[in-house]
Amino acid sequence: MLSHRYRFHSRGGVRYVYQKGKTIRTPNFSLIYTPNTRGKLRVAVVVSKKVLKTAVGRNRIRRRVYEAIRLELPAYRKPVDYIFVIYSQSVRTMPFSELRRHIRELLDRSIINP
Repeated sequence: MLSHRYRFHSRGGVRYVYQKGKTIRTPNFSLIYTPNTRGKLRVAVVVSKKVLKTAVGRNRIRRRVYEAIRLELPAYRKPVDYIFVIYSQSVRTMPFSELRRHIRELLDRSIINP
């Protein structure tokens, strides 16, 4: 699980990223990102009820994505705010290696297109 220090702690920060951030879309995910002035990386994962009705399923998706981000985190230490928005419930059953690869590609694209 991703450490508490790398997460958002208020809705104001999330709202700011939604308003000012740049977006990269794929069929299953969307990544919204913007540089921050706090000096550290922050991450949020959003899974809507439209994706999956049960909280258990949404939380499973969220935990899997946070774990994939945690494993990729050492390569991305710039002070940037990231919000991963999940569009598809296929993320729940996707092989973890594939999920991790998709997240790595999104993070790489966010560095190339700052």
